Amino acid sequence: MAVKIRLSRLGTKNRPYWRLVAVDERVKRDGAVLDNLGTYDPIKHSVIQLHTDRIKYWTSMGALCTDAASKIIKMGVAGK
Repeated sequence: MAVKIRLSRLGTKNRPYWRLVAVDERVKRDGAVLDNLGTYDPIKHSVIQLHTDRIKYWTSMGALCTDAASKIIKMGVAGK
């Protein structure tokens, strides 16, 4: 099972927010997740919550980050 760290869309129409999740790469965008790693608000361009310890755990287990997820992680780490 290949695990990826990617974004899952939540929110309503015209008011989205994204959740950073660890998920099997074969699952759909908003499908079942293995772990919730943080949230991002694209309206305010801010990382609301970021679980860096869980992100380190999943990357040590071999999970790969997508391009968008890695940008949000860098933004969140720089903001702390």
